[in-house]
Amino acid sequence: MLVLDPDVPCDNIVLEELLDGKEPLRHLMHDAELDGVIASEGLARASKSKSELLTVLPQQSHSVEDGLLKLSFAHEWADVPKPLSISLVVDASPGCGGLAWPAGQILASYLVQKGPGHVKNKNILELGSGTGLVGLAVGVFPETKVWITDQAPLLDIMKCNVSLNNLKATATVAELNWGSSIPENIPRPDIILAADCVYFEPAFPLLVQTLSDLSDASTYILFCYKKRRKADKRFFAMLKKKFTWKEVMDDPHRQIYNREAITLVRLFKIDAPRVVH
Repeated sequence: MLVLDPDVPCDNIVLEELLDGKEPLRHLMHDAELDGVIASEGLARASKSKSELLTVLPQQSHSVEDGLLKLSFAHEWADVPKPLSISLVVDASPGCGGLAWPAGQILASYLVQKGPGHVKNKNILELGSGTGLVGLAVGVFPETKVWITDQAPLLDIMKCNVSLNNLKATATVAELNWGSSIPENIPRPDIILAADCVYFEPAFPLLVQTLSDLSDASTYILFCYKKRRKADKRFFAMLKKKFTWKEVMDDPHRQIYNREAITLVRLFKIDAPRVVH
């Protein structure tokens, strides 16, 4: 049990930091946030407060027999299976990354609606992939190559999900630890995708560093996040030293998920100033 020092003010971010030190993933696992959006098996569930958000998430079902979560994305593209379906093994045991969070579903839905031409013949990398949902959804498109990345405890889940969806030819699983050197087996991406990566404050500078290491001014970066606390502002304070950003405005569902504090933005790498000798 966490015991707070009575001398510490409880009306500022100090309390948040104390709680984070004891339970760093509490912002993801708080019951009030999960209610109506995601169950322990990774499946969206209904509630009065979240029913509107559920209308913009992909249709989904959970099989009791095999334990798989299946998400189905409607679309209009002739050369893509209808619906575009992704089956996932979900598992909370390696951490919150093993679940299919709403920000990831929203980013995947946006990419499906944009269609194959949006990512054709591009090297695509997903950061903090967890189950791999976003990268796998894009990997169904023809003429794409995707790298789905995360820390070691989640690699087996991602590999299993690649196999389940028959995407070994287009999706590669790779370990990528934020803040570390980029592994040689990960090529320079044309497109970077990231969803729900802002939740653990000690990782903020590491995520910014990895985004910077992977990108240049031409890299197309989509970043979907849920605002959970005041401390998240610190991430964007760090981010603005290397990137600018604009909210994605052409998603017809934007106003609905914005009301649940979820935002989709495009990041733009700031060109490094030239050194004049």
